[in-house]
Amino acid sequence: MALLQNDLEILQAFIKKSSAKKNKDEALKILMRQVKDVIFEAEDAIDTFVIQAAEKKRQSLFAKMNGSIKTLSIANEVQAVRAKMKPFFTEHGVHRAAALSTERGPDTIREEKKEPPMVRRDNIVGLEDETDTLIGYLMEEKKELDVISIVGLPGLGKTTIAGKIFRDPKVQYEFPTRIWVFVSQDYKRKDVFLSILKSFTTITEDMQRKTDMEIAQILSDILREGRFLIVLDDVWTAEAWLDLHVAFPKSNYLGKILITSRHAEVARQANHKRDPHELRLLTHKESWLLFMLEVFGEPACPSKLEVHGKLIVDQCNRLPLAIVVIAGILVKKTSAGDLNATEKQWGKVRERVKYYLKEDPEKRMEKIISLSYNKLPYHLRPCFLYFGMFPEDFEIPVQKLILMWIAEGFIQRKNDISLEETAQDYLEELISRNLVMGDKKSLDGRIKSCRIHDMLREFCKNESGNDHEKLFQEIKMSDEGIFVPSITEELKYRRLCIHSHFLSFISSKPRGPRVRSLFSKEEMTLPLKNISSIPAAFKLLRVLDVKSFKFTKFPNDLTDLVHLRYIALSSDFKVLPKSITKIWNLHTLIVDTTSRTLEINADLWNMINLRHLKTNASSILPNAPEVTKQGGSEELQTLGMISTQSCTEDVFGRACNLKKLGIRGQIAALARCRGLERLRNLRKLKLFNDVRFGSTSEAPAPRLPPPDAFPPKLKSLTLSATNLEWDHMSTLCMLNHLEVLKLKDKAFVGVFWDASGACFRKLEVLYIERVELVHWKASSQGFPVLGSLVLRNCEKLQEIPLDLHKSLHSLDLKRCKDAVDSAREIERAKKQYQTHENAQMSGFKLVIAPGDE
Repeated sequence: MALLQNDLEILQAFIKKSSAKKNKDEALKILMRQVKDVIFEAEDAIDTFVIQAAEKKRQSLFAKMNGSIKTLSIANEVQAVRAKMKPFFTEHGVHRAAALSTERGPDTIREEKKEPPMVRRDNIVGLEDETDTLIGYLMEEKKELDVISIVGLPGLGKTTIAGKIFRDPKVQYEFPTRIWVFVSQDYKRKDVFLSILKSFTTITEDMQRKTDMEIAQILSDILREGRFLIVLDDVWTAEAWLDLHVAFPKSNYLGKILITSRHAEVARQANHKRDPHELRLLTHKESWLLFMLEVFGEPACPSKLEVHGKLIVDQCNRLPLAIVVIAGILVKKTSAGDLNATEKQWGKVRERVKYYLKEDPEKRMEKIISLSYNKLPYHLRPCFLYFGMFPEDFEIPVQKLILMWIAEGFIQRKNDISLEETAQDYLEELISRNLVMGDKKSLDGRIKSCRIHDMLREFCKNESGNDHEKLFQEIKMSDEGIFVPSITEELKYRRLCIHSHFLSFISSKPRGPRVRSLFSKEEMTLPLKNISSIPAAFKLLRVLDVKSFKFTKFPNDLTDLVHLRYIALSSDFKVLPKSITKIWNLHTLIVDTTSRTLEINADLWNMINLRHLKTNASSILPNAPEVTKQGGSEELQTLGMISTQSCTEDVFGRACNLKKLGIRGQIAALARCRGLERLRNLRKLKLFNDVRFGSTSEAPAPRLPPPDAFPPKLKSLTLSATNLEWDHMSTLCMLNHLEVLKLKDKAFVGVFWDASGACFRKLEVLYIERVELVHWKASSQGFPVLGSLVLRNCEKLQEIPLDLHKSLHSLDLKRCKDAVDSAREIERAKKQYQTHENAQMSGFKLVIAPGDE
């Protein structure tokens, strides 16, 4: 087995080294495909051997005698695989030198060179006339519901223009209710209706059980009155509009629907009285301006590069997406200090663009994406292609993506940098190359979610499914009711995603001995009889993301999947069984349950690879066995939510390297606990006070632990429903490293907060939601670096302290009507306070929700 592992590493190194040359050499491409097939067989043999070894440890003597026959079979399989590898070493010159040269190759050098991330801006160039025209349509008075459609070529910027309109202050003021829904090619009518409905009410389980027509009627009743703007982004067919329009009452003349689509017939079907608005191409001048902004961040280009740049832009045919993707290549090839080297690099890209596009001008966008992909370092390629696993227009949580990349083995440990930090660097590089779009941001500026353009997603799917990559395959059901590709084709792929008809798929008894990952976003309850079908069909799974399913019971068979590294699932169970401990290689365990508590019987402290345990319930952790009393769980980084009764010195002593911790229960009990201060690496802490864990009348008075009982390097703290008096802020201001403070759902009670004697020396972000605060006294000395202030549902707050304007760069209000005048005053004071130079460097952003004006 060791010899097979050694041969496997050499072949993997050969694939890595040869990947940059495969497009220039057809013979090499065929060889790489053959090598990859053998690599898959070798990995399968090794993983199967591990499963057999695990089973043998648990078997009786008689079973072990039987098992020896299986072991002999696997040994023969290993020898057969090694025999297949031999020709590559003897006939094709693949040898250890390939591995050694790859280790010192240019990809590795670039990978280790740490540079500040270049996060792209949202550059919307030109088309102001188009935007003004469309906003004009929205402001027109009609006698019935008005539908406006933007149509145009893929990559032309339909969604970008719609987004600009959606965020326009005039539109925000005119339409207090604004809702954005991604429809896409494989939409579900019920999901679209629920996405709109959740803007008006909480989606309960009872609501989920209703039919799509019942939900459509509820939605129609809500939309019958009032002003609203609903954006239906990326509607593919006229039939899709006919399917959805039943929820939109035609009688409401104050309502507007804005549709984006590639096809004019969609627009004509949606509104016979208004022609579709066909989005134009950029002008040559606009194209050049967009290119400069994407590459240099300003409307300027060194004269030495201008000739190459303009020739490259001309090849993009005035298509914004093409310009942005090509610019993403050139950003990485532009050196501020050496124009001669940059000119040479740009010349090569220009020739490459010319070469790629001369063969088939009709596939211009596909060729440009291919060029950008082939310029990616080897380590980024699987990370980029992986985006095709997610449904079209899906908002991808960054934390989820990073944990899945790690579980897939895409991220390699580098020096003292954690896997999570390395993965974050990879994502930021893909964003800087304009292949991925940053979507939502956290309050401290980090990217919380991202998405990918549907043309780029299509490229990822096609490239991943080809004979060379075989990275993943999306399984779909055709109109004829058969799966495409056929179920027998699953044998070829490492990863499967099935976003619809999953129950039919798993009921067909598929068999995927090579499948390492299974992913679905379809929402459904998995029947009891089908629960065991997943582990039976895919014995070598490493990643199982079926959180959108609801399991009727915990799938005990999952614990036989000893290679699992990532599990995300949902149910209503109250106990996590001890057998999970058998999944010794598990990195990430995510469990959503309808139960308020989750008893964890698994021996977490002996799961040495576990990095992240995330549940929405209050988890009761197991007692550690005696053998681990002195040890610690070195890999564990995330733990939450856990119950207050599990907050013991013993637990915190073992989870000594935690970076994120969530606690749910009677938070007052924490005041008696010790051990939090031992978490020297903890950066993020969430405290959710849940008084339902005991009698409210018997609950102790809300209080916080003393400052020295908090983790010493805590940067982010969230308090929810803690009902503390405002004078407890004196404790929080003594947390010397605190940068982000979030107060939610009556975290503090009382009408007056006197913060004049406090000093939050490093606090950059303050978020306050649902408090009874009326008067707030504070000065810039108390909040010297506060940059972002967010206020939500603070209806009684009279004013925001004016002196805070000195450090603020953003102020965001929603349902804080009485405080709007003071927010405007802060905006005026900010403009006066800034010098002209400072104003150029750092503008002030004031956001006031519609309805608060």
